[in-house]
Amino acid sequence: MSPRAQRGMLAAVLLALAAVYAVWFAQDRHWLASQLVFTLPPLLLAIGVLLGRGKAPFWVGVLALFWFSHGVMSAWSHPETAHWAWAELLLALAVIGVSSAPGLRKRFGPKG
Repeated sequence: MSPRAQRGMLAAVLLALAAVYAVWFAQDRHWLASQLVFTLPPLLLAIGVLLGRGKAPFWVGVLALFWFSHGVMSAWSHPETAHWAWAELLLALAVIGVSSAPGLRKRFGPKG
């Protein structure tokens, strides 16, 4: 996969994650705080990824660990919103996979 395609895919997954958060927390009584903490970071990182900022994929991977942990914790402790938590969890895994793919290919790919 080309670097441009990889950036596009990563941005798409980040935008999907932001959409999940926006809908999930739309009726939250602390709406602004939830949007600033959950929805804004993937949106800003998607912009950074699309602009080709070098550190954006690193920070995406770091925050994806938080998103994954939050998804596991929410799915376990709030069965009424487990479907949103599972969406978050799966998208976090996708973010980790897509953001790590270039480094994994370089490390384990053919030597040449």
